Amino acid sequence: MTNVMSNKQRNLPLDVLRGMTVALMITVNNPGSWNDIYAPFRHAEWHGFTLTDLVFPTFLFAVGNSMSFTKKAIGAVSTAEFYKKVLKRSAIIFLIGFLLLYFPSFKIEEGKLIFISPLDVRLWGVLQRIAVCYLLASIVIHYLHKKGIIILSICTLLGYWAVLYLGNPNDPYSLQGNLVRTVDLLLFNAKNLYQGFGIPFEPEGLLSTLPATVNVLAGYLIGLFVQSPGTTKSKVIKTTIIGAVLVAVSMVWNASFPINKAIWTSSYVLLTVGLDLLILAVLIVFIELANLRKWTYFFAVFGKNPLFIYIISWMVLKVLYMIQLGRLSIASSAYRNLFLSAMEPKNASLAFALAYMLLMWLVCWVLDKRKIYVKV
Repeated sequence: MTNVMSNKQRNLPLDVLRGMTVALMITVNNPGSWNDIYAPFRHAEWHGFTLTDLVFPTFLFAVGNSMSFTKKAIGAVSTAEFYKKVLKRSAIIFLIGFLLLYFPSFKIEEGKLIFISPLDVRLWGVLQRIAVCYLLASIVIHYLHKKGIIILSICTLLGYWAVLYLGNPNDPYSLQGNLVRTVDLLLFNAKNLYQGFGIPFEPEGLLSTLPATVNVLAGYLIGLFVQSPGTTKSKVIKTTIIGAVLVAVSMVWNASFPINKAIWTSSYVLLTVGLDLLILAVLIVFIELANLRKWTYFFAVFGKNPLFIYIISWMVLKVLYMIQLGRLSIASSAYRNLFLSAMEPKNASLAFALAYMLLMWLVCWVLDKRKIYVKV
């Protein structure tokens, strides 16, 4: 963590969107049992899309939103100072992400304490991708205006499609044959890649970080648009139209370039950005036009400390699974005795996740009451 600062310029619909994303992220990441999860709270097995597949790209979209509010401050510094700040922040986020995967750096086997080498830890992850996407997006924003950013984003999505296809024309989008996996295996040790697909494959891989950066750039552009002159009603209409068009194009593109989170296909980028715009348009209608704001506080609290609470939620649950109460950990004991004993498995698993999300909300609430907003 770098600094703690007071709350400054904010946009409530964007804060709520961030907060909704964080709340859903904590919920889907922390079920009572990974064997008992309702379908919308699982990622698509490969091609396809679920509610859970919207979480990470929306988080990146929200990173771009935040960058739009700091553009003037960043633009006022020299190029050297710009790179110093951006590289420092990216490095800190990347390091935190790696340390979260490394934490607690030991395991107990047959009663013996065994320390884990950092060289045996997965290299990439959620925060690592955020760090690299933030770095790339910052450089783009520093040198290009809005039109240039749009052109570069389109070229990136089309270029990524071409590169993946040309990398393996016979089998470009499969788990085994995609170029994302090929590049990662060439550059990194297979044991440092994600193993959850049954073979080494990194869903936060190096090559797929390029289209993921477009999600950040899209968030930045819509952040500028929300702050620009014009009536709220006209902004809602334009946001809705653009969102609907992006979703429609993604559906058409899906026939030749499947929607796939794991390799972060260009059709997936268009779908998630389009959905984010439609959700944001609805939020603006309720919050700005209808002036219905009382319900927003719950999500706005999450939205004011998004990265910080993601980090804390990861660490706290790891600790709760480490500390033993008899033969079970604190987390496992709570799940079995408080939830599984009273509900059927899928409901119990979801209830545990929601309870943990509410616990993290209390942490954010305390910070908000004290006007503490932690920036990484």
